[in-house]
Order: sequence, then structure tokens, then C-alpha cells
Amino acid sequence: MNREGITTILKGMWIGGTMTVPGVSGGSMAMIMGIYDRLITSVSSFFKHPKESVTFLALFVGGAGLGMILFARLINTLLTGPADIPVRFFFLGAVAGGVPMIYREAGVKRLDAKAFIYPAVGIALVALLALLPQGLFGPQEGAGLLGMLLQLLGGVIIAVGLVLPGISVSQMLYMLGIYEGIMENIGNLNILPLIPLGIGVVGGIFLTTKVLERLMERHPQPTYLIILGFMFGSLPELFPGIPAGGALVFSALTAAAGFAALYAMSRREAAAA
Repeated sequence: MNREGITTILKGMWIGGTMTVPGVSGGSMAMIMGIYDRLITSVSSFFKHPKESVTFLALFVGGAGLGMILFARLINTLLTGPADIPVRFFFLGAVAGGVPMIYREAGVKRLDAKAFIYPAVGIALVALLALLPQGLFGPQEGAGLLGMLLQLLGGVIIAVGLVLPGISVSQMLYMLGIYEGIMENIGNLNILPLIPLGIGVVGGIFLTTKVLERLMERHPQPTYLIILGFMFGSLPELFPGIPAGGALVFSALTAAAGFAALYAMSRREAAAA
């Protein structure tokens, strides 16, 4: 395996591991790590360039799965112990560390009105997700054709959350009120009720990536700035509140460490590009 393949696996491990943190978007981390555009291209051109796409996606997905397995228990332990607040501040700092890179990708030369309006649109769209009726798209007994169609639509909405940076999939499932139902069916190996939802997810991923790739090519600045708004809109889920006493100092240090680490990574990726 060459160096590029090893790098893809390592990035996949980091992204997969961070996705286990509530409120952290895998898409955001992929963008900060400089691998997001390649992921979008590999999915959207899957049938045009199957060999290259399959190779890249297999390495990335394998790394992401390994990262989830290795880091899920560690992160869960940290988030349920005394380190909970500092860890969340670390990830808040990490997201902030990627903001300058998003502005560079958007080609923002100066902070004019567009640099604030488009992110505000992204924040508003994330907020609108919370207004959807809870449980509407979940598996429902005896729902018939209408229930299946709603699950297909729900799968497409979930796919948007998987593809777009700034939206945590676990957070989206909670917002839609279907997290418990999906986990219960999976835990009981009751997969049949989830098939319409899964079909919607797969179809939605291909549809979303094609649309997003086209938007990035034709309208890069608005697209990247709206994505930045998605990232900002997801931060309240991650923000644990302002700690008191010594925990405030420690949390500030972990936030600074997160910012420095991800800012340095994004700078290195920009220099290598």
C-alpha cells in the first residue's frame, strides 16, 4: 500500500472516531482534513470511474469503521466522566480551527455582507430541522404505502445529514425522533422495517453528492459559506455551558489545543494541495 492509501485510512480513522461524539459532524471533519472533495467526487462519479472510486472509498470506510471501533469506547468513557466538558471544548476548538480553511475554500477575500448572509442561511436551515414532527419518518407498524414513502423521504433527509458538513447524524436522528426506534430494530436484528429507510439513505447519498458537487463547481462561494453555517448551527448541541473555577481554565486550554491542532492540519493540507 502506498503513502496516499495509508493517509486515507488514517484520516478515515480520525473522522470515524470523531463521529461518535454527539454533535460532531463527520462531514465537517472530512472538510477540515482536506478529504471532503475527494469523497464527494468518488461517490458522484462511482459508476463513471468504479475502480478508483471503490479503492478510495474502501480504504476510507475501512479506516472510519476501525476508528469507530477503537475510539467509541474511549470517547464514551471520556464523555461520561469528569473529562466530559474539557473534551467537548476540545472539539469546539477543533471545529473553530477549520473555519479559516472554509473561508479559503470559499474564496472570501474580505468580510462583506455575503460572508455573513450565507452562513446565516445555513444556520437557519439547521434550525428548521428541529421543526419537523418527531417520529414522522420512523418505522411504524401497519403504516402501509404512505409509511413506506415517508421512510424513503426520511432516508433522503438522513443522507443529506451524512453528506453535508456541520450536521451530526446522531443529532439529526434525535431531532427527527427516530433514534430510539432505529436502535431498537437494529438491536433486535429486525431489519425488514428499516429497508425503506435504508433505500432512501443510499439513493439520497448519490443524489446529494451529485447536486453538491455541481454547486461547488458552479457556485463555490455561496455553497462553502452555507456549509459553514451548517457547522455553526451544529455547535449548540456540542456546547456544554461555561464551566466554573479551575475547569474553566482547563477547558479554555483544551479548546485552544483543539483549535491549534485542526488549524495546523488544515494549513498543511492547503499547502500540500
